[in-house]
Amino acid sequence: MSATTVTSTDVRIPLRGHLRHTGALIRRNLLWIRQDPESMFDAILFPVIFTLLFVYVFGGSIGKAMGGGQDEYVQYIVPGLMAMMGMNMAQGVGTGFNQDFNSGVMDRFRSLPIGRGSVLFAKIAVELMRMLFATVVLMVVAVLVGYDIKHWSGLLVSVGLSAVFGSALMWVFLTLGVMMKSAQSVQAMGFLVLMPLQFGSSIFAPTASMPGWLQSFTDYNPLSALADTARGLMEGGPVAHDLWVTLIWSVGLTAVMAPVAIHKFRTKS
Repeated sequence: MSATTVTSTDVRIPLRGHLRHTGALIRRNLLWIRQDPESMFDAILFPVIFTLLFVYVFGGSIGKAMGGGQDEYVQYIVPGLMAMMGMNMAQGVGTGFNQDFNSGVMDRFRSLPIGRGSVLFAKIAVELMRMLFATVVLMVVAVLVGYDIKHWSGLLVSVGLSAVFGSALMWVFLTLGVMMKSAQSVQAMGFLVLMPLQFGSSIFAPTASMPGWLQSFTDYNPLSALADTARGLMEGGPVAHDLWVTLIWSVGLTAVMAPVAIHKFRTKS
């Protein structure tokens, strides 16, 4: 099927049809997870391992450097780990999408008279559900290690903001999933891009002791902005600047990468 034929087919499908197709594909993906529960291991184990690792291995020393102790570090690290949820789920959607291509599943979808964007929107919707599940696990573990939820409304807004930013990142990795030849390539590219963003941020530690040039980078690092916004919302404090930075990144990534991902999906041979 040519790119032109696919595009014209999409045009003839009304919005209700796109929504129906998206809903059917979401159900298909959820049924696949039920048949393969191991696919949920990352959503369960990631928040548990990272919370315990940073609280009990680094919490004492970093908390002391912050002028407190492990309890203070718990209050600092949990909102940062929440910011990481969308990032890690986004990387997973790219590798899974690539595997679907290599297994022939996507060829079958593209041969059907369904909206091409529906396939991608369904993927994102299911990954957002997995991200929300991982966030619930994170908060349960966080409370068990001593995290004090001070503002429930701020927690809910932070979860929503993490979902917005995570969905924007997913468009980037869906594009990589279409363009890269293997899931390992998608994972390696994600590691090279996200690791500097992750550690060159305020997720794990305050940025005051970092070199000036790195502090300038962290000021506009979307992961820093998201983590600091979550801290402000959950702990109390200013959020305006970091909130705007997070939203600008989210809208910008979505506006640029969503059309690219859909176009690449339509035209992949």
